[in-house]
Amino acid sequence: MEVKERIVQDKGLDHTLKLLEEGYPFIKNRMDLYKCNMFETHIMGKKTVCISGEEACKIFYDEDLFQRKGAMPKRIQKTLLGVNAIQGMDNKAHKQRKLFFMSLMTEDHQKKLGELFENEMEASADRWTNTEEIILFREARNILCKAACFWTGVPLPESDVESRADDFCAMIDGFGGVGPRYWKGKAARNRTEAWIEAIIEDVRQGKLTVKADSPLHQMAFHREPDGSQMELQMAAKELINVIRPIVAISTYITFTALAIYEHPECHDELVGGDNKYFEMFVQEVRRYYPFTPFVGAEVRKDFNWNQYEFKKGVLVLLDVYGMNHDSKIWNSPDEFQPKRFEEQKNRTFSFIPQGGGDPGKGHRCPGEGITIEIMKASLNFLVNKIDFEVPDQDLRYSLSRFPTLPESGFIMKNIRKK
Repeated sequence: MEVKERIVQDKGLDHTLKLLEEGYPFIKNRMDLYKCNMFETHIMGKKTVCISGEEACKIFYDEDLFQRKGAMPKRIQKTLLGVNAIQGMDNKAHKQRKLFFMSLMTEDHQKKLGELFENEMEASADRWTNTEEIILFREARNILCKAACFWTGVPLPESDVESRADDFCAMIDGFGGVGPRYWKGKAARNRTEAWIEAIIEDVRQGKLTVKADSPLHQMAFHREPDGSQMELQMAAKELINVIRPIVAISTYITFTALAIYEHPECHDELVGGDNKYFEMFVQEVRRYYPFTPFVGAEVRKDFNWNQYEFKKGVLVLLDVYGMNHDSKIWNSPDEFQPKRFEEQKNRTFSFIPQGGGDPGKGHRCPGEGITIEIMKASLNFLVNKIDFEVPDQDLRYSLSRFPTLPESGFIMKNIRKK
């Protein structure tokens, strides 16, 4: 008779406060302490199994074993994702919705968005040269909000850019907050949904005309599998789920600037715009700096894995941050080494900053290609299009904060176009 291995039990009754205190390394800290790749804990009073590693990732993205519906806390749906939107769907419904999202993010669409972003960066640089200093994070999120709305077809007056970008960022910031941060994120979600609902309704009624191939038009007239038009509120949530992740790239752009500053040894290879090295550099930014802490799902049915019996309904967290810093996956994981990506490997389940698996079928972010292209464009711009100085400032970022960012937002001064 096979003897099942006892899973490591995290000591204590509930570890919600510890999670909030430790932040991104919460799961990794315990994996290192217990020398394991799986342990049981309790989060918000609920039994939770934490897993890490490439093999764990493969089972986590097996839709026969795990489901997203019911796994996402309402507080995250009410700020970051939207209630009952694509991230919480499973099976055929998810596949059909995902194919629709993928159709909005073709190579041509990505190229168009990239060009819009670069044009906005160029226009902003003209203004920056006449400004004593700028905060890159704030500038990047405004540029991305403006470019994303123009790309999707959503009308956005120049006077509203900053307030709308504020709301998108508050939704992103609110998911990891309590008290005022959470309520600010929830209020921003409500305002944004009402704004996008009104725009979609205008398109449906013919009051607003947009290009037929624009994401706004496609979302407004999208048909569900049963032939019915997508419900207005859901169409708004899903269009927000196209725009919001684009605005969120402002965090990656800020960390890209920090990486340039912290790693001058990379400068010579960045000058001149070698696309292959750019790709390696931005991938290393996505691996090295914190973005997604973990992802969650519920066990769909009882099954055994790694001599442990997973019970239906149990919450499972996959450690994204920990995998990005796992010495079993990466050599010298705490060092910034872009050339680790020189060797082409299948990293479908070992490098998952925006989810794992097949982006066309599973829960990997369909906008990952957009993220990489915009990061490469911003990297080229910061290195080859402008000169600037980095004044004394607080560039530290707290791993105990979800999501995190350099404290100063990365201040740049004396900006000059090359």
